[in-house]
Amino acid sequence: MSGTKDKAKGLVNEAVGNIKQGVGKVTDNDKLRAEGKAQELKGEGQQAVGKVKDAVKKP
Repeated sequence: MSGTKDKAKGLVNEAVGNIKQGVGKVTDNDKLRAEGKAQELKGEGQQAVGKVKDAVKKP
């Protein structure tokens, strides 16, 4: 997978995670908030991997 794809997937996961956290907060659903936080962190990791891949590709 290219660095750009990793970064894009990471952004999507971060956004969905933030939405889940917001819904969990509004509905007082701790499980949903935890899932959202986990997905947000996964997205941050994917973005970091994408940045590393792009940096390695550059001459």
